[in-house]
Amino acid sequence: MATPATSGLKYLSNALATAEQLSNSSSAIDGVSPDLEASIRFAGAQLTQTAGILLRLSQDIIAQAIVTFTRFWIGSEGGSLRIHSVKDVSAAALYMTAKLSFQPTSPRSVLNVYTFLLSKEASPLWFVNPNGSPDKPTPETYHLTEGGYQAQRQVLLRTESIILRTLGFNTHVALPHTIALTYLQTMGVSSSAVAKRVFEHLNSALLSPQLLYATHQPNALAVAAIYLSAREVGVKLVDSDWWEVFDVDREDLGFLVVGMGSMEGFARAEVEKWKGRGVPMTADELDGEMERRRMMQEGE
Repeated sequence: MATPATSGLKYLSNALATAEQLSNSSSAIDGVSPDLEASIRFAGAQLTQTAGILLRLSQDIIAQAIVTFTRFWIGSEGGSLRIHSVKDVSAAALYMTAKLSFQPTSPRSVLNVYTFLLSKEASPLWFVNPNGSPDKPTPETYHLTEGGYQAQRQVLLRTESIILRTLGFNTHVALPHTIALTYLQTMGVSSSAVAKRVFEHLNSALLSPQLLYATHQPNALAVAAIYLSAREVGVKLVDSDWWEVFDVDREDLGFLVVGMGSMEGFARAEVEKWKGRGVPMTADELDGEMERRRMMQEGE
């Protein structure tokens, strides 16, 4: 990934994916179709979000983990879904991000949460348990034995090291949330409804199939979320092209507004597309899904 051009802004900027990286992922090279890759990344980001909530981590830690998870799969030098299980990368990204923060969590806590969320009988996640989890799942369905913990702990730590090597040990993630609040204050916008909607858009953009956090800097994400939120809530912002003051051009603004505004429709389409089936969370499950699609094509 390309590094920020100005070293003085490195704490407010992120390394961004190049056009070549976006068009040529390791998973695509290994034969994973773009729509299947997008579905699995979307589910993996949701898995990371839900696990972070159950671990009672702050949203900024969860958001950084999702960005790290997303970056891992980008480009021909990134990880391939045919080799690395999305569940393992999700768990390692969350564990690593929390470890580097003021709110570290233990491997056992992480693995207990992921065992529960990936249980076919107990999970509340639609892409793991499409038929819905029972109101009171029995603990036996998501119990992690001591032997299972030791084995999964080794996988967790090994995957953490793979993520670090793949990203060149660049774990820095700048988020747009605080920047957005600063911009709102600068423009004199005091509406709590706008601020709430801004955060909703910024959080949902973490799951974007267009990889918005890997293609645009935090200031652009903040501006787009403010523009879209103010329009939705009905709050008039300052006159003139105010986004240019924050170093965002009209073309980028338009792209981001469309991307953020389309997230609700994309999420609903994904749920409908996978209705009655689980999204592959492991490399073996992905191979099974690819074989199923191949047989369907041959049968047509």
